[in-house]
Amino acid sequence: MDVSLQTIELAVEQERISGTVLSPPSRLPGVLFVHGWGGSQEHDLVRAREAAGIGCVCLTFDLRGHERTARHWEKVNRPQNLADLLAAYDWLAARPNVDPDAIAVVGISYGGYLAALMTAQRPVRWLALRSPAIYRDEGWERPKLQLHIDTDLVAYRQRRIDWQENAVLRACADYRGHALLVAAEHDTVVPHPVIDNYANALHNTRSLTRRVIEGADHAFSQKAAQKAYQTILIKWLAEMIMGAREEAALARLRERKVAESE
Repeated sequence: MDVSLQTIELAVEQERISGTVLSPPSRLPGVLFVHGWGGSQEHDLVRAREAAGIGCVCLTFDLRGHERTARHWEKVNRPQNLADLLAAYDWLAARPNVDPDAIAVVGISYGGYLAALMTAQRPVRWLALRSPAIYRDEGWERPKLQLHIDTDLVAYRQRRIDWQENAVLRACADYRGHALLVAAEHDTVVPHPVIDNYANALHNTRSLTRRVIEGADHAFSQKAAQKAYQTILIKWLAEMIMGAREEAALARLRERKVAESE
C-alpha cells in the first residue's frame, strides 16, 4: 500500500517548525466476493456493503449457470467458472481506484474452492474461505453437476488428503498471503476433514486464522450464524488492511531515517 510521507514547514510567529504528513494510500484495497454453487451475488451484498464501509472497493458477481445465465446450470463446468472468477478479478484489479497489490478474495463453498485455485494464477493478498468445497481433479471439464453424481464425493470429503494429491490443495500450499478459514459446526456438505485438509495445505501463509461458527449448518441458514460469520470476516479484513497500512507507514518512516543519515 502506497502510504505517502511528506515533510512540511509551519510558520509560527518569526520561526518555522517542521512537521511530517502521513497520508493514506490514494488507491484502496479491493475485495472480490465469490458465491457458492446455487447461490448468487445477492448473498454477498450485505458483507460487501460492510467491507466498503472500512474503505474497500468491493465486487460481487454471478457465476455462469446462475441467475441470468441459469440456462447453463446443467452444463457449466469448473474451467468456465474459474474463468468467470479470473475475469472478475482482472476487472477489479484494473480499476484506477484499486490497489492491485491489495486484493482480497472471499469465497463460500464452491466459490471458496475456485478462489483457492485462482491464487495459483493471480496475486491474492488476503484469502477468506468459508466452508470451502473440494473435488477430485479427475473430470475437470465435466459439468459441475456430474461431480456429485458420478463420483463418491461424500466419502472423498471424509478422507485425509495430502496437499500433493489435489490441485486446490497444491494451490493452497503455494499461497503466501494471509488466510481466514471458517467452518460451520454442523456442516454435512463440507465436513470438518475437508477444512483440516485446507488448513494443513495452507502451511506457507503469512498468517492463518481458523474459526468455527457454533450451531451453523453448511448454508448458514440461521441468522445468528450469518451474523457471526459477517462479524468475523469484517473484523479480519479490517485487521489485515490496518496492519498493511501500518507496515507501509513504518516503511516510509524507515526510508526517511536512512535518507537523513546518509
